[in-house]
Amino acid sequence: MASGSQVIAWSQMESPVGPLTLVASHHGLCHLDFAKKSAPTVGIQIWLNQWFNHYRLERNEQALLPYMQQLNEYFNKQRREFDIPLDLHGTAFQKLVWRYLRTIPYGEVRSYKDVALGIGASKAVRAVGGANNKNPISIIIPCHRVIGSNGSLVGYGGGLHIKEYLLTLEGWLKPKEES
Repeated sequence: MASGSQVIAWSQMESPVGPLTLVASHHGLCHLDFAKKSAPTVGIQIWLNQWFNHYRLERNEQALLPYMQQLNEYFNKQRREFDIPLDLHGTAFQKLVWRYLRTIPYGEVRSYKDVALGIGASKAVRAVGGANNKNPISIIIPCHRVIGSNGSLVGYGGGLHIKEYLLTLEGWLKPKEES
């Protein structure tokens, strides 16, 4: 690697929605992936190649502990907001959408149209959906709180079952009755 390489730390944690792979630069968390236990860094490396010129990916659980702690607190209903540093990589429009998503309160949802209106781009509903889809830090940037205008759960990179789980955890959806 070139001497100007940035060290990018990664680690995995278990969660109620399955294994999560976390990635952080020296600026903050930059990626969270709903990963498989085997080959957890393949998708991460593809993403990193898009946004970082020179990097060295190193497994470093210690560097990711503050992020893991806040995620564990969220899953245990001890945290409603995250206050960890983020290192966002995306287009200006994507970052605008992601900043707006962070304003959606815990346990509430907005439609894609609501988000478009919220960022002052009322005609950009599809573009909002595209930005939501490219969110590199799911859960912490709560794209799961965006639903269809008819109230349906649509589109979630981790799968709709995870979106449903997160919205149930936050109390927006009622738990399904056990049969």
